[in-house]
Amino acid sequence: MNIRRSSRTEKTEVLIAQEMEPLDVEDAKMDYSDVFRRVAPVLKAITFHCHSLWLFTSSDLKTIVGPSFVFGVTNALAGENYGLESPKQAPGKMMFRRLPLVLLWIWMNLLPFTINNQKNPGAIKEDAMNKPWRTLPSRRMTPRQAERLMMALYPLAVGLSLPIGGFRQSVGLVVLGTWYNNLAGGDANCFVRNLINACGYVCFTSGAMEVALGFPLPLETRLLHWFGVIAATVFTTVHLQDMYDQTGDRVRGRKTVPLVIGDVPARWSIAIPMVIWGFVCPRFWNGGIAVLAPSLVLAGTVAARSLLLTTIEGDRMTFKLWNAWMTLVFVLPLMSRATT
Repeated sequence: MNIRRSSRTEKTEVLIAQEMEPLDVEDAKMDYSDVFRRVAPVLKAITFHCHSLWLFTSSDLKTIVGPSFVFGVTNALAGENYGLESPKQAPGKMMFRRLPLVLLWIWMNLLPFTINNQKNPGAIKEDAMNKPWRTLPSRRMTPRQAERLMMALYPLAVGLSLPIGGFRQSVGLVVLGTWYNNLAGGDANCFVRNLINACGYVCFTSGAMEVALGFPLPLETRLLHWFGVIAATVFTTVHLQDMYDQTGDRVRGRKTVPLVIGDVPARWSIAIPMVIWGFVCPRFWNGGIAVLAPSLVLAGTVAARSLLLTTIEGDRMTFKLWNAWMTLVFVLPLMSRATT
């Protein structure tokens, strides 16, 4: 009996000793190296494709993503000015939690639109001259692959909007994107082009606000009036973005404002409305001198530059200032003393 126990004990000790035997360092290095060799190509491919998606939208960060995000968050915080009920939890805490969703909604709805805008042969040819780093002219993706991706992303963006908000606006952006890119809405008529841009701004900003709030926007009178002001502001001034790309637009056969009515009249058609809106937008919210002055100064600067600094680089910088002024306009409700 004792002999059997000793034999079993010895076998157990041998097994334990084998299990506790230190791992060969060289073998461990080989294992890790093998894992890295297998994972590295996958990580590289993921990084490559993510960067390709980013390049589709990188030019719109200052025009759509940033301003829409600012509008969504600040106007949601100013919800009481629209007669909207305050959330049960602290507004700031609620907004902080929903910030990633706001950014995600904006980008997911922007991405298929930009792919649709950049996938046509004429757009690829134009980007090859002006923006060769973009996804398609740099051959990071074929036009056919881009079209398939766009067809998958449109329903994905609309589907994402069902649980987080902005569903109506997402559907509206699909319609506007199709009109602009596939039905010559952005090329055939300068007024239709500006109208689509104005409606697009309203969809992006109101959708971002809805996602930030966490509930559908009601058709409240003051809210509708404010979106009307924003749409009118964009419609009458957004062709500033066409001033520095007249050569490319002429090659593409686009009917933009400066190509239809002429360069000088187009500049005056920007400068005069800029001064008017620089005053009207703050006054809509009963803004005092502290709000009115920055708006007038920035709007006046845009107006003056559009008339005096007429080079391509000058117009590019003026358009950046226009975006800065629009961002200021977007935060006016939060800065206002307006009451419902």
